[in-house]
Amino acid sequence: MPNAQYLLFTSIYKLESHIIDTLKSNLGIPIYSIGPTIHYYRLKESFSVTTTGHNNDINYVQWLDSQPKALVLYMSQVKFLGGDKGLVVPWCDQLKVLCHSSVGGFWSHCGWNSTKDGVFAGLPFLTYLIFSDQIPNSKTIVEDWKIGWKVRRGMGADEHLVTREEIAKLIQRFMDLESVEGKEMRRAKELQQICKNATS
Repeated sequence: MPNAQYLLFTSIYKLESHIIDTLKSNLGIPIYSIGPTIHYYRLKESFSVTTTGHNNDINYVQWLDSQPKALVLYMSQVKFLGGDKGLVVPWCDQLKVLCHSSVGGFWSHCGWNSTKDGVFAGLPFLTYLIFSDQIPNSKTIVEDWKIGWKVRRGMGADEHLVTREEIAKLIQRFMDLESVEGKEMRRAKELQQICKNATS
């Protein structure tokens, strides 16, 4: 890095100004936040695409089209048993699903790419971090941006087991669009606009 002329970050200054300013002052070279590297223009294409070519016989977009607005919770990196209330697919275009009008929340492991996708889609998060950068990403989502709740509490020896009953109650509260908490979480739409402006 000492030989670099400048650094490019796939981030948004308005969302991470304190971090970018600190890096600028410590490194002494120009730093540019170039916004999220999201295939936004491809996303504007019709949602009614088939998913063939990804070893997936299920048209998950068609399933999403049949669901009520903002009542689907998208879950990544977890095992799930849904019966007739859910759909499990081996692969999907995550950003396309997150931007679908029937999706109202994102259960995420908080990897940075998933975090960017969720913010771009304007969704609140249920964070279930596992390791590495997911820990500060979850903190940013929950404490700084205030658009998410933690599901996992503690790490390692300090971890508190979250029971299925607790998860069921949490999801029910989280997906309640009419609750005070639910309305506050919809602040995610403000971040979505910041993200779209940066992409433009």
